[in-house]
Amino acid sequence: MRRDVLTFLLFVVIATLVWYGHAMQSVRNTRVPVLIQYTGKPDAIGLKAPGLPDTVMIEVRDAGARLNTYHRDPLRLTIDLHSYIHGEKGRIYIPSDALRRSISDILQGTSRLIETQPEDITCDFFTEQEKSVLLVFRGDLKTANEYQIIGQPTLARKRMKIFGDEKTLSAIDTLYTEPQDLSEVSDTMRVRCAIEVPQGIRAEEDSVDLCIIAERFTEKKFTIPVHIKGVPEGYHIRLFPKEVEVSVRVGMNHFSQVKADDIHATCAYSPERTDKLDVEISYTNPYITAAWAYPGVVEFILEQ
Repeated sequence: MRRDVLTFLLFVVIATLVWYGHAMQSVRNTRVPVLIQYTGKPDAIGLKAPGLPDTVMIEVRDAGARLNTYHRDPLRLTIDLHSYIHGEKGRIYIPSDALRRSISDILQGTSRLIETQPEDITCDFFTEQEKSVLLVFRGDLKTANEYQIIGQPTLARKRMKIFGDEKTLSAIDTLYTEPQDLSEVSDTMRVRCAIEVPQGIRAEEDSVDLCIIAERFTEKKFTIPVHIKGVPEGYHIRLFPKEVEVSVRVGMNHFSQVKADDIHATCAYSPERTDKLDVEISYTNPYITAAWAYPGVVEFILEQ
């Protein structure tokens, strides 16, 4: 019984292979998509809805094996619109013979084009007003523990052109990215951000790259003198202590580039303070992202 089942299955496999081989060699028709990319359109040219099709369906005749390649790897056609756009407004018209010729050029030599759907491509165009506006990132960035973001997140471009009617454009000076919520940032990363485009206008691009630089941080300590400012003329102030310990946060890659001379500790004298002054920390090194002093207040004596 088991031998009969195995024999039957073997014949089924053989029959399937024979049928598949015959199907791959037999000539037949099939419908496949052609993906279209358009070039040569000036930025200020707008297209009336529904616009230009991004896909054309074609019927093509060839052996089954060749037709299968068209299904696995769709055909891609690039159409240059430069020669189809004339003046400030009009109609783009790509006739059927030009479309068929372009598609035939990307088919394999054994394939024959039977039909295209649509047969030709048409679309009305017009010239829009344009304006350059500021591009701004909007979002919330959170780093992983012991990491910090260096500088500000940077967009690949600061400005972008928008297109539309004059009245609509006059009310827009800034485009924003769609809100980004990024957490656990622990390395330099590049994110593609979609752009929020107000209704009634068209943007030069629909997205922009955002670059975020992050690195692990550590602390570096210095003991530096405290300087007093705002002392009344004819008076002298003695501070206790005269020096404070300052801790700064710095990226590990720039640890050696931070020196004591980059940090300043100062107190501002105020007649309203009788015995203690707050210590203020400032720094000039761009690799320092935070700093604090201990102690944070010092005692003083005002002498004439």
